[in-house]
Amino acid sequence: MSRPRPEDIRAAMADYVGNVHAAYARIAFTFPPAVQGSLELLSSPFTVVAAGARNLHVVATGDRLAAPRGPEVSADFEQDGMAWTLRFLDPVVLPALGTAEGGDRPDPGSVRRVVGIGRHHYHLVVRPGSDLTAHHATHAGTGLANAHLAAARDYESIRAHASGDPGLVDELAAADAAGLTRAHGLVASALVPWSEPVKESVATGDRTKVRRAVLAALRGAG
Repeated sequence: MSRPRPEDIRAAMADYVGNVHAAYARIAFTFPPAVQGSLELLSSPFTVVAAGARNLHVVATGDRLAAPRGPEVSADFEQDGMAWTLRFLDPVVLPALGTAEGGDRPDPGSVRRVVGIGRHHYHLVVRPGSDLTAHHATHAGTGLANAHLAAARDYESIRAHASGDPGLVDELAAADAAGLTRAHGLVASALVPWSEPVKESVATGDRTKVRRAVLAALRGAG
């Protein structure tokens, strides 16, 4: 059986990303315009990096990347009000990807560090072929939209209830979006230093639990 050609893999990945974003948009468009506007995938152009290490990583980021050089392939897309550039990286283009994942389990943080991505909108790990289907993409996009919308609603409520420095709420939301668990916990503790439930949630390292505990504390439940 012949191996798939690189251009076929890239085409399959482009279709997969497009299907993820289509599912995302279908959920997001059921919410009011102001809520949609708070979602970074809908509010500004972004880059999607398809990075091939031991696993295939799909990372969306608002970070600015250097222009493609050498054999790197990229393509621009617009769909459902979203605009993104899809860039393909592998060990040929970026040799450090060859050793980015040393173990058997996926290591998203290592891959992002190799590419130089800090803040990211999403990071999916997929298996070529079996996961690059419309069904898998729809499931992934729906899950992302629901997670992003839940976070957006919670942070709007936190802003409405918080007093003092409003910048702390912005820092809390930014740390969550960037996956900075320790920073997120530190800001949460600074925002509601009196709350024992928030301290307990910070200890779990689960940013969703922390976000919900902060909101409960500000509403007077903790």
